Amino acid sequence: MQPTAGLSETGPHKRTLRQQTLRAMLVLVLLLELAFAGVALLFVLKPMAQRSADDLAGLMVLSAQTWAELPPQTRPAFQQELHNRYRLSLLPDMQPPADNGMTHGLYIGFVEQSLQQRTGHAVYFRRQTDAQGHIWLWTSIPAGGRDIGVGFDTSRIQTQPIRALLIGLALTLPLSFLLALWWARRISRPLVSMEQAAAGLARGDTPQRLSQSGPREIANLAAHFNQMAERIDALLQARTTLLVGVSHDLRSPLARIRVALELQRMAPTPERLDQIERDVLAMDRLIGEVLALARGLRAQAAEDLVLKPWLQERLQMHDEWATSRGATLGVQCPDDLHAWVDAAALQRVVDNFLTNAVHYAAGPITLQAG
Repeated sequence: MQPTAGLSETGPHKRTLRQQTLRAMLVLVLLLELAFAGVALLFVLKPMAQRSADDLAGLMVLSAQTWAELPPQTRPAFQQELHNRYRLSLLPDMQPPADNGMTHGLYIGFVEQSLQQRTGHAVYFRRQTDAQGHIWLWTSIPAGGRDIGVGFDTSRIQTQPIRALLIGLALTLPLSFLLALWWARRISRPLVSMEQAAAGLARGDTPQRLSQSGPREIANLAAHFNQMAERIDALLQARTTLLVGVSHDLRSPLARIRVALELQRMAPTPERLDQIERDVLAMDRLIGEVLALARGLRAQAAEDLVLKPWLQERLQMHDEWATSRGATLGVQCPDDLHAWVDAAALQRVVDNFLTNAVHYAAGPITLQAG
């Protein structure tokens, strides 16, 4: 129960790889966009706004000075030209506006600073709305010994750096989120497949094969997982084959013991008891070999075996059972024939062969070696 508790403790409370990747990428993208916005504001938008504000301030000062130098009869035409072309208006002998605490945007602040540098005194704007509902900002500029009121329509201001920056951020943030979501899914998809395959393997399901695609590390990990799955499949098949073989190997001595017990009831002899004991020892040895093989401890030790007496001994083990089934056993082998083999493995092969032959083929059965 301890491993299950560990899985339930870490699983629900930890974010998935996709969530962590998405969160990290969103934070990174947000920081990059803020850094880009700061750089754009300081080195692009702010200088452009200052230059535009300085041009407007220069036009206002120049308009006031030009009006003061013009003959009185040409001034109305000049004022009309300013209004039509530049959305500027002039008002002679206007009292300088006092500081009324009115706050302006970044651009108007730049205009005020530029006017202060050009006129040499503090400049404040006064807000006024005309008959068409347009908002005008007025200030007083000294020119020709008079205070000339100069006003401009705020609709002429086309530069809006802050709004442009906010619009850019508003457009890029959703795109960045979609890009981060796509990238997080792309990174986590093969790992999610591996996690599902590993979970199925832990449940005892048939191991699934993974696609060996994507980045090199992911592809190598999938290849290693597939190799592990193939080895597990091979082990499962080997286990099935081993169980089938063991059951088959045990069936032979069990069949001989059963026949010997029936004959022992009818005509008890010490030889049959010895044969039963040998069969029991053979079964015990077989089980020991299987256990050793399962633990990986069985050594494949070969030995020099004289085949004819060894084969005769194996026939003797099956002789009584074969006789009960109407079969006769014999061996044809040179007396000096040797073999360098694993005796236990060869014994299982010969015993299986004899068991199948006696079971399926009545009559004379001869083992030949040479």
